[in-house]
This record gives sequence, C-alpha cells and structure tokens, in this order.
Amino acid sequence: MRKKLEKSISENIEFLNIIEEIVTNETVQKMKNYRQHYETSCFEHCYISSYYCYFICKKLHLDYKSASRAAMLHDLFLYDWRKKQPNRKGLHAFTHPRASYENASKLFNLNQKEKDIILKHMWPLTVIPPRYMESFILTLVDKYCAFSESSDVWKGRIINKKILRYTYIVLSLLIIKI
Repeated sequence: MRKKLEKSISENIEFLNIIEEIVTNETVQKMKNYRQHYETSCFEHCYISSYYCYFICKKLHLDYKSASRAAMLHDLFLYDWRKKQPNRKGLHAFTHPRASYENASKLFNLNQKEKDIILKHMWPLTVIPPRYMESFILTLVDKYCAFSESSDVWKGRIINKKILRYTYIVLSLLIIKI
C-alpha cells in the first residue's frame, strides 16, 4: 500500500505544486533528521498527512490548499521528542503544536485557517476545539497516520518472532484440515 500511495503522490502535480515552497525549504528539510513514529521521519509523516488532507478536503470541496500546507507544517517542532528538552515545559503531546506553529510562522505567511490547523491538530489534548472542518480533518488524519506508522512496525515485529511464525503455520494447517 505504501508504494501505491507514494506513486499517487508523485503523480499528483497539483498537490506537489501546493507544497513545493514548503518541502524545498531548508528548515523543513531538517524534519528528515527527527523520527516521528518508529521508522517514519517527521518529514515523511507530515508529507503523507498532507497528501491525505489534500485528497479528503478536495473531495469535500473544502480549502484543500490551506489543509495541505498546514498539514505539511503541523509537526515542525525540530527536536527529538523522546528526549527531555531543557526549554520545554510540559509533555510533547501538549506542547508541540505551539512549537510547530511558531517555527512555521517564522518561515511562511500563514492564513488564519493554516494557523488553526497547526495549533489544534492534537485536539482534544488542545482543549479549545478546532474552528474549521479542515482542522478536524488533520486531527483525524494525523491519528490515522500515527496508528498506521506504528502498526506497520508492530506487525513486522510480531511476524518476525519465531514462535509466532510457527503458531501461524500450525493454525493454518488446522484451518486447512477443518
């Protein structure tokens, strides 16, 4: 599925044009240096989230341009969230939307919708709910991508365990005999 998604993204010129200014930015490129979920970098997570937001918002006749841009910037926090940060007060899940917004605001002119999308993408952890439908969409897409990125790793780990491989073989043989 990942290959099919990557092919869809690479062939979607409209989407690539919308986020080109962002993905070619030197600071945004630094997101590739930070892991988000297991083997996925912050950049890759945001890139895929951005495409899903583009696709969903376009289908729903919403502001797919703002949604795509904001989704590409929603995790522009630029630190390893697994390590304690001396200047960060509070848990990463609660604080990174503000850090991402501040970093994005220094680099790009954000409209009101893009600001809301970035700041509220962790709702309901951000107590104030999103103001726009596009913000809700990124909230859901972000959770879906995080789950997908994590489950891919866990599925691989489970399948690679020898005892579980043999269990699958035994269960398969039992099912075939029934």
